[in-house]
Amino acid sequence: MKISFDLDDVIFVSPDNYEVEPELRFPLNKMFPERLRKGTVRLVHELQDRGFEVWVYTSSFRSEVYIRTLFRYYNIKFSQIVNGYRHKAEVQGNRTTLLPQKLPNHYRISLHIDDEDVIIENSKIYGFRVFRVLEPDDMWVEKVLDEAERVRKLEENS
Repeated sequence: MKISFDLDDVIFVSPDNYEVEPELRFPLNKMFPERLRKGTVRLVHELQDRGFEVWVYTSSFRSEVYIRTLFRYYNIKFSQIVNGYRHKAEVQGNRTTLLPQKLPNHYRISLHIDDEDVIIENSKIYGFRVFRVLEPDDMWVEKVLDEAERVRKLEENS
């Protein structure tokens, strides 16, 4: 089963408002200024240990190389990365009708983790599952793990 994460305000958060993973050492912290929400490393590894494919699905235009390199320093390897460029090429393509900025079911992603209202609304219209992570929450890792297992059971029983 595939599970994907948005980056901005889900994985990448402000240390002013959230507890964060330890900062990378100099000079890496200057090359990769983003800070990871506390629990991200444990969550991704736990999902992978449980047999989930973990993806990034972001509307940002950070390069795949940049994203993979940054997460390598945290010992995280994602199965796939869909950024704004890939989404535009593979999902939107030459269609004249504008599609949403994320369409996880195009990639057969079973559960997408995001914070944006528009993604929640689009999930209802386009029929994909999304779990909302928003405010600082000490239990966010457990909540995502619980939702991933809930969705896996739904899929196994369908």
